[in-house]
Amino acid sequence: MGTQSTKDRIRARRKQERVRGYLVWGGLAAAVLLVIGLLALRARQRSGGEELPLPEVEPVPTAEVFSHVPEGTDPGPYNSDPPSSGRHYPTQAFAGFYDEEQAGSFDPFPAGYLLHSLEHGYVIFWYDCEGLTAGDCEDLKADIQQVMGRVGNFKVIGFPWPSLEVPVAMTSWGRLLRFEQFDPDLAEAFVRNNRENPELAPEIRAP
Repeated sequence: MGTQSTKDRIRARRKQERVRGYLVWGGLAAAVLLVIGLLALRARQRSGGEELPLPEVEPVPTAEVFSHVPEGTDPGPYNSDPPSSGRHYPTQAFAGFYDEEQAGSFDPFPAGYLLHSLEHGYVIFWYDCEGLTAGDCEDLKADIQQVMGRVGNFKVIGFPWPSLEVPVAMTSWGRLLRFEQFDPDLAEAFVRNNRENPELAPEIRAP
């Protein structure tokens, strides 16, 4: 009987150890699944856009006239600064981030090209480094480009605009968002909710 009792105790102890092992591994598996689920949820939020925090935008009255004008002529004035609708050139600016030197190729009236892009459903990041240190300016540019990358660099433009009263402003056709302090998540939400918005831009099917 004593030998049998010893064997029973050994079996019971091994069973307890197996149960504890199952519980430990089960808990680890649950934690891993939780992390994966949270990451997947965040990915869905970023891809869908509607679950991201919605920024408070300024609806800007859409210009009554937004026809083409000859390149080199002044297409303004506009209803806002930076502009969000109005007359423009027959040639658009294409997606990408433009530094100050690259932007010079659009002079003397870059808005003429940029407004054509907005008409096609683009979103523009207008930035101004005046008042920022060189390091802060580079950080701001990097932050803008990071958001542009998060939305696939599709129909988004980063462009310097020295008349801004804030470091960054964003426009789609008829919508404006200003940043006293750039917020990448709100910027991304603005893109996802306003890019190629059929209720806003007149020609979203154009490239």
